[in-house]
Amino acid sequence: MGNNQHTTDGLIQELRRGTLVLSVLSQLKRPQYGYSLVQCLAQKGLNIEQSTLYPLLRRLEKQELLKSDWELTGTRPRRYYQLNENGKEMLQELSDEWNRLAEVVKKLTQEEEIK
Repeated sequence: MGNNQHTTDGLIQELRRGTLVLSVLSQLKRPQYGYSLVQCLAQKGLNIEQSTLYPLLRRLEKQELLKSDWELTGTRPRRYYQLNENGKEMLQELSDEWNRLAEVVKKLTQEEEIK
């Protein structure tokens, strides 16, 4: 049973990994800094480690889907991330594809076994 749980955990992690970009982009319609984004996602049921999030944010910015600005007010500087126009378009495309795939997977997983 333990080996089966290990396999299940690995497959769930793989499935989850494929949703992170869409999830993160969906929460950057307004400016957020890393920790606030971690909290926002967690409140909505998606836990993500900062060690996963920050490289993802840098990659999305390098892919020109995000803009970032440093805010120097307060006790320490914070880097705020937000979708740019390319990011908004990508979010729409990924959302459309996610919805299409979700419908297909729903049909596939709810099919009755043919006897």
